[in-house]
Amino acid sequence: MTNLNAITISSLELNDGRHIPQLGFGVFQVPADETVGAVDQALQTGYSLIDTAAMYENETEVGAAIAQSGLDRSEVFVTTKLWNDDQGRDTARRAFERSLERLGFDYVDLYLIHWPAPAQDRFLETWETLSELHAEGRARSIGVSNFLVDHLERIIDATGVVPAVNQVELHPLLQQPELRRFHSRHGIVTEAWSPLAKGGRLLEDPVITEIADAAGRSPAQVVLRWHTRLGNVAIPKSVTPSRIEENLRVFDFELDPEQMAAIEALDRGERTGPDPATFG
Repeated sequence: MTNLNAITISSLELNDGRHIPQLGFGVFQVPADETVGAVDQALQTGYSLIDTAAMYENETEVGAAIAQSGLDRSEVFVTTKLWNDDQGRDTARRAFERSLERLGFDYVDLYLIHWPAPAQDRFLETWETLSELHAEGRARSIGVSNFLVDHLERIIDATGVVPAVNQVELHPLLQQPELRRFHSRHGIVTEAWSPLAKGGRLLEDPVITEIADAAGRSPAQVVLRWHTRLGNVAIPKSVTPSRIEENLRVFDFELDPEQMAAIEALDRGERTGPDPATFG
C-alpha cells in the first residue's frame, strides 16, 4: 500500500514482479490544452498511475505535467500504447521511440499494444518487439489492450512471454468473466477502461444507486469499489477536480457479498466501444 496526500491506494503485483496502483487516471478524450491541468490535479490529489496513448495525442502534455509536478519520475507509473497503424516489428520500435520523445522520458512503466487489429495480422511480430523493449529496460512492463482469449493464446504460445496486463472495456454491464478467468490462470492483471461505462446509465441503475445510498457513497464510488474488490485496475477519467478526488476515495469502505452479487447480476455483455474481433 502507498499513501499519497492521505489517500491510501492499494496496488497489485504484476507477473514480472513490479507493482501497479489499482486505481489510475485516464486521459482518453482529454484535449491537449486541458491535459496538463487535469494530470496536475490528479497528481496533487494522490494518483500515481497515469494512462495515455499515442492515439490520444496528449503524451507531450502528460510528460509536461509530470515534469512540473515536483514528483520524482519513479513515483509516477506511466502507461502509453502503440496505435494500430504502427504495428509491425520495426514500425513498433520507431513508434515507441516517438512516444518516449513526446513524454520526455527514457522509459515507460507499461507499454501496451492498443488493439489486436486482427485483420492486419501483425500483433504477434509487434509483441516480439515489445518483448525486446522490455528486455532493454525501456518498457519496464509490457502488455496488451483489448485482446481476446484467442489473441492472448497466440502470442503466449508463440513467444512464451505472458502480458503483464490486458486493458479492456470492463464495467458492470460488460464483465467479461471468461476473459478474466483466463487472465487469472495466466497471472495477467485485468485493467478496466471505461470502468463506469458511458452515458451515465449505469450510474443511474437502481441496483447501483441503492447500494450507494446504503454506503453513503456516490454511484461512481460504488462501481469503482466493485472493480477493486474484483482485483481489477481501473482508470476513470474526469477533468472535474471534485470528481477526480471522489473517484480516488474508494478504498475506505466495503461492499458485502450480497452487494457484489447484485452488481454481478447486471452483466449484459453490453459493449460501448468497438469489438476487438473486428476493429482495426
